[in-house]
Amino acid sequence: MHSNLGAVNPVGSASQNNNYTFALTSLTSLFFMWGFITCLNDILIPHLKGIFDLSYSQAMLVQFCFFGAYFLVSLPAGVIVKKLGYQKGIVLGLVIAAVGCLCFYPAASMHSYPVFLMALFILASGITLLQVSANPYVSMLGDAKTASSRLTMTQGFNALGTTVAPFFGAFLILNQAADALTPHTTAESVQMPYVFLAALLLALAAIFAWLKLPNLESVGEVEQKDLQGEDGSAWHYRHLVLGAVGIFVYVGAEVAIGSFLVSFLAEPSIAGLEESDAAKYIAYYWGGAMVGRFIGAAVMQKVAAGKALFFNANAAVILIIIAVLSSGTLAMVSILLVGLCNSIMFPTIFSLAIQGLGKHTSQGSGILCLAIVGGAIIPLVQGVLADSIGVQPAFLLPILCYLFIAYYGVSGSKVKALVS
Repeated sequence: MHSNLGAVNPVGSASQNNNYTFALTSLTSLFFMWGFITCLNDILIPHLKGIFDLSYSQAMLVQFCFFGAYFLVSLPAGVIVKKLGYQKGIVLGLVIAAVGCLCFYPAASMHSYPVFLMALFILASGITLLQVSANPYVSMLGDAKTASSRLTMTQGFNALGTTVAPFFGAFLILNQAADALTPHTTAESVQMPYVFLAALLLALAAIFAWLKLPNLESVGEVEQKDLQGEDGSAWHYRHLVLGAVGIFVYVGAEVAIGSFLVSFLAEPSIAGLEESDAAKYIAYYWGGAMVGRFIGAAVMQKVAAGKALFFNANAAVILIIIAVLSSGTLAMVSILLVGLCNSIMFPTIFSLAIQGLGKHTSQGSGILCLAIVGGAIIPLVQGVLADSIGVQPAFLLPILCYLFIAYYGVSGSKVKALVS
């Protein structure tokens, strides 16, 4: 059975709409959790860098393994979701993520960086399955016209998770590590936080297995007769292909900046902060993304999505240039404000890229999830740059990413087929 992952407009009664509201509310907890877990990587990177005496490029293998899972697992996850359905896909994703969290315990006991990387890969595989299940599910829960607004809203809760996580990580991981006497006991400071996360994920899995969520597996048939592009594939649409590049560079830039924030703020010419103090400032970066998403959801009712994207990307470029060329408080505030610019980018690029794909929406969603691998590659390249030219000049790399996003907003997102 072909299950269409695009935004559709199911017609239903008030009780059905109430059911959709309940389902949407339940799903926001997932967006919060995977935002929280993803942001903890920004705490883990400087932590593991210190424990294992790593270079910047070696430390960025944390993001490489985490986001590399999106590239390797997205397509198999799409097949699993098609077979099991959205709800069972969500439950399985939560269980796999919990197993990944539990693997942090032996990794710390063995004091092994490769085992940490394996644990991160398993954890990210579970989150990939969650993304592939939950993103399209949210876009299908209600009117097609408000699908982009719904996705922006739930992404806002994702950003709430990324805003809370640095305080949790700074307190439970970095503060404990600062008190530890040996690298071995320092490594063990991650054990209990991740065991606690595993317990939370398993509790969520039990709740989602029990919940009665609307079955949207056949909803795609409602508007099947209206679908365009009966032949060909999603790859034939220029705005989808460019949108995938947009997701690649956006996730790459956002993750690279977040990953280097602690090191950037620890630089004597910027703020000279201790790691555990610098970690708390990551909350301002991700908090900006959260506030911007809630504002953006309202603004984009009036302003065209492409124009909003163009404006935000250019603002990010200007802020990074200031952060690279200046020092002290000005550089610190400029780089943290980039989070506010990031806010609307992921849901906006995603919704612009799957516009007008018709029955190819399912394939288009899979391609866009694959593009999240930018979070693996771009931070690694920035790590190599930081090792060779320094942490501050290495921030020139995200500027190129945001310039492409500005182009996509103003021109690349126009719906055109590559072949007739």
